[in-house]
Amino acid sequence: MTKSDADAPLHLQPYGPGPRAAEKIFETARDLFYREGIRAVGVDEIVSKAGVTKPSLYRSFKSKDDLVAAVLREVEEGFWDRFKSAEDAFPGDPRAQMVAYFEGLAARSVGDDYRGCALSNAAVEYPDRQHVGRMVSQAHKEQLRDRLRAKAGEMGASDPKALGDALLLLIEGVFTSSQMFDGDDKPAMASVGAVKALIAAYCP
Repeated sequence: MTKSDADAPLHLQPYGPGPRAAEKIFETARDLFYREGIRAVGVDEIVSKAGVTKPSLYRSFKSKDDLVAAVLREVEEGFWDRFKSAEDAFPGDPRAQMVAYFEGLAARSVGDDYRGCALSNAAVEYPDRQHVGRMVSQAHKEQLRDRLRAKAGEMGASDPKALGDALLLLIEGVFTSSQMFDGDDKPAMASVGAVKALIAAYCP
């Protein structure tokens, strides 16, 4: 991250929280899971890239699944940090808050290393609803849906549930479509105009 990136409001900074984990294992797993996919990365690759032994991994984490859950929970924390940053930028103005969030999301999506939301990706990788990766991801998405519906209510939407769900679909569309197109000509760049149109339609 450049100095100018670090000085920008959090919701406009490049995707993902900065390195906060003390253990090299955690940092390495977080990077590999995001770039290559969780199921594609084995414990052997993690310890090899981290330059540690396998027993050292299991001293910190009971299993790969335990490590997956820890990584996804940090991703979730980073997501809410960005969401709150957009709120803090426009206190008392939920419409401007949502537009600011989407501006940051659209800006991050043009990065060559952007692979959408790790939580969304994990939900797709793990169809088993009892898998810890799916459970962490689904709980987050349910909370996001509730927050967006509440935000729509704060805007005075004629149908807060419908607007909240539409906002959720738009966010997930950015996460997915950004992985399918290259450069700065991504569908995600239309999301700012789309969120403004949605808000205008539901909040006359």
